[in-house]
Amino acid sequence: MAAERLPLERLRQGLPCIADSEDSYTNHIHADDLARIAAAVLRHGKACRVYHASDDSKMKMGEYFDATADMLGLPHVPRISRAEAQRVLPEPLLSFMNESRQLTNQRMKRELKVKLLYPEVGKRRKSGAP
Repeated sequence: MAAERLPLERLRQGLPCIADSEDSYTNHIHADDLARIAAAVLRHGKACRVYHASDDSKMKMGEYFDATADMLGLPHVPRISRAEAQRVLPEPLLSFMNESRQLTNQRMKRELKVKLLYPEVGKRRKSGAP
């Protein structure tokens, strides 16, 4: 994932995220893997096919914020209920959180023959990675 896409400002502001029991899954892809996927689509992609360019992480949004905060030495943001979030979070942010869905990358890996260098957020594949 490109550094400029990290939620630094949100973490610094301490904006809350949804409690784990109500939280949504997020989808991530490292910039290097995304470039490799784009090249693989040109080589192996089928016409009129949709490929979800995402890694193997099964991570909720709050978990991602906690992992990013830990990596940067910042405090974890507070967790609140979805009902409370409706009252205190900006509408664009709330909309993003409400629309988040867990995607599968199986078609991408199978049809494009992609092996991710970064299969999970913050983890590089050990064998075969340059």
